Amino acid sequence: MEEHRVNFVTVDDKQDWRPLFDGYAAFYKTPITDRIADQVWDWLLDPAHELEGLIARDQRGKALGIAHVRACPRSLAGGYIGFLDDMFVVPEARGSGAADALFSRLNALAQERGWSALRWITQHFNERGRAFYDRYTGGPSDFIVYQLNREQ
Repeated sequence: MEEHRVNFVTVDDKQDWRPLFDGYAAFYKTPITDRIADQVWDWLLDPAHELEGLIARDQRGKALGIAHVRACPRSLAGGYIGFLDDMFVVPEARGSGAADALFSRLNALAQERGWSALRWITQHFNERGRAFYDRYTGGPSDFIVYQLNREQ
């Protein structure tokens, strides 16, 4: 497997981040406007906002994947966990170790920040992603996710 670098996004990463974010949205068949992407990008660069972004690059500096993560209170533990909102690796880099590098950095971040766990959700049809996640967790948790949508 190839070596990968994973760092927090910086202002210089937007040109590489946007196609990855668009690829993530396309996978979930969610249209992304410039307004939405710019809002998320602003969040990622705002040190006061809870959402943070990681970007994985190969040895030549090519951007291969992203992860967006945030601290999330866990009331029953009186502490925090990390919540992985988004993760995407370009199809041509899947199996290269880029996703493993992102997860390794996420795990180190959780340890650095004292998060007792990392949590995320994925769609049932994300078979490749689920197989990858199963390697780290042994399988899905026993939680069922509900969502109440409001009309805007």
